[in-house]
This record gives sequence, C-alpha cells and structure tokens, in this order.
Amino acid sequence: MASLKDFYVSDVAPALMKKFGYKSVMQIPKLDKVVINVGAGEAKDNAKVIDAIMTDLAAITGQKPVVCRAKKSVANFKLREGMPIGVKVTLRGERMYEFVNKLFNVAFPRVRDFRGISANSFDGKGNYSTGIKEQLIFPEIEYDKIDKVRGMDINFITTAQTDEEARELLSLMGAPFIK
Repeated sequence: MASLKDFYVSDVAPALMKKFGYKSVMQIPKLDKVVINVGAGEAKDNAKVIDAIMTDLAAITGQKPVVCRAKKSVANFKLREGMPIGVKVTLRGERMYEFVNKLFNVAFPRVRDFRGISANSFDGKGNYSTGIKEQLIFPEIEYDKIDKVRGMDINFITTAQTDEEARELLSLMGAPFIK
C-alpha cells in the first residue's frame, strides 16, 4: 500500500507547483506536523481522567501522549500551578500522514450530519485548526470502554506562507472542506 507521503510527492506537490508557479521544489508547502490536544478541566478533581484520555489518544494516534500542566495558579478555577489540565500529541512523519488519512477518509465521514469542515479556520500564516466533539468517530475507540465523550482540537501546521496555499494543500490531501 502506498503511503500518503508518496501520494503527496507524486500528486499533491506537482499540482501545487503548477497552480502557484513556484520556481523551486523547496517552495512547495508541505505538512510539517499535526498536534492533537484534549483539554480536561475535570482532571483537577479526578486524576483517572488524564489516564483515560491518554489511553484514548494513544489508541487513536499510535503514539504516547504528553500531559500538559497548568503554568499558573488560578484561584477562581481552583487550579494550582503544576496540576494536569490536558493531554497532547505531536505527530510528524509517517504517523502524521497515517493519522491525516484516517481523519479525512474514515473519521470525518462517521460524524453525524457531516457536511464538511470550515474553510475559515486558518490563522493567517498557513496553519489550520479544527475541533471534534467526540472521540467515538475513530474506529479504534470502543463505545463500551469509554467513561465519557470528549472532544479534541486538531491543528495542522504547514510550511505554507498564506492561507490560500495551505487550503489548497489540505484539499489536495483530501480535506473535506465545505463547498
């Protein structure tokens, strides 16, 4: 089976070079990394929440997640510095391409009433962010084994200079943007 990286080199890169008229192959934007983040405010009350999220994220991404801790104490939220408040995974290389392929071709079509992802969530520098309301759309997650339905933020960091280049890159890779 050909990987998504091979697909990028053979199909996506030449299409981008033709559309934007790059002089060198090094100018062609590419996907640098994908960061998946799950915030867990309830983790300050229950320590097992972080373990459950880490298990889910490890199953989805195939990589061990990192626990994010509070940088400052906030009295109104009953939060102390150093408390675990989230979990994140940074994917690069082959794992990143596998995750992107699974997200665009398997997970998003499993979302109820899915019409596409917003094309307006670019940051102005060629990076894209989207959110998922429940982790159940991934085939690795079994409904009976989860304790609570949780969402996650997914950030696509590209080497593109503009949002237009990044949008074209992601749509050529299979991102289901709303028409």
